[in-house]
Amino acid sequence: MKLKIYQIDAFTNEIYKGNSAAVVILDKKLDEKTMQNIAIENNLSETAFIQQIDNNRYTIRWFSPICEIDFCGHATLAASFVIFDVSNIDKIYFETLKVGVFEIYKQEDNYIKMVLPNTKPIIVNELPSIFKQALSIQPKEVLLNNQAYCLIYENEEDIYNIKLDLELLKELKPYDVVISAKSNKYDFVSRYFWPANGGDEDPVTGSIHTALAPYWSEKLNKNQLIAYQASKRGGVLKCEVCDDNVILLGQAVKYMDGYIYI
Repeated sequence: MKLKIYQIDAFTNEIYKGNSAAVVILDKKLDEKTMQNIAIENNLSETAFIQQIDNNRYTIRWFSPICEIDFCGHATLAASFVIFDVSNIDKIYFETLKVGVFEIYKQEDNYIKMVLPNTKPIIVNELPSIFKQALSIQPKEVLLNNQAYCLIYENEEDIYNIKLDLELLKELKPYDVVISAKSNKYDFVSRYFWPANGGDEDPVTGSIHTALAPYWSEKLNKNQLIAYQASKRGGVLKCEVCDDNVILLGQAVKYMDGYIYI
């Protein structure tokens, strides 16, 4: 079997920045074991598998090198970029297994607009004891949504300087960990760690901004925010918070395309 594959850098307009994702185009359904093996072989934070249903409707599934992921923003952006690049449509519907249908729009300014679910976290009253051992700096507030523990810090410098014991954080599975603080240059910054589900530190994580953006929207009293994920590669996200949705806008660039043979 011969499958078309792309590698896209998402949430950036520069090669070697943002977060890389593979996008595999399917003509027919592929079994989960094969999709997982492809993701392992790609060794990127995510591989998105998309299959066209009709003119502008697609199914999408996401696999890290470790497991299937319920919801991935940067690989959705990457898949959208590929579709818009090879077609003349300017709107896509992605059907997912667990998080509903996404509406995606091509913008004239080279941004892609993704209408995603609002996954605002709630405050955790009882902290997992593991945080006392795993974090060199303790947060001022801890929240949780269905994806990750959201650790809020007083100072932006803490986000850059903190040290984490990733082996201990694996014990929080199925949850990952994001740390965030108000920023001087941006509205807020963050870093994302997912040692149990994908890797040590994720370069840019679109899905978690559907949790962080509602939190910071309330704290900063504004619905439109600019976020920066402060990983080694880094990435900028434009966020707009609505009642039921979070709109993320990002750019992407193609690194390569080709074929895989299975």
